[in-house]
Amino acid sequence: VQLQASGGGLGQAGDSLRLSCAASIRTFSSLAVAWFRQAPGKEREFVASISWTGGSTTYADSVKGRFSISRDNPKRTAYLQMNHLKLEDTAVYYCAADKVNIGIIPSDYDYWGQGTQVTVSS
Repeated sequence: VQLQASGGGLGQAGDSLRLSCAASIRTFSSLAVAWFRQAPGKEREFVASISWTGGSTTYADSVKGRFSISRDNPKRTAYLQMNHLKLEDTAVYYCAADKVNIGIIPSDYDYWGQGTQVTVSS
């Protein structure tokens, strides 16, 4: 399974960005998907996850109410809509997926995308 993350870039505080995670697997609905992020000098941290059918989502407290995770199984793509961006959202964002697990730690996921940089300026 290959994951391709895209959509990162430079934004100002308060702006919105949407990240995409495209999967190579035909049966995308067999994967739970999550987004993690890693800022310089920090551990990789959980951002959001979405279940196989999209019926269940989980968010880190730091993004709750601002970010929204979704998926389009026929398009084999998951999304992370990021609104009201803050300076502390600056990080490399990674999408991750797994056929069995859905959790909040990186080791819960077998498949990872290459990461996309999000930089928020004041």
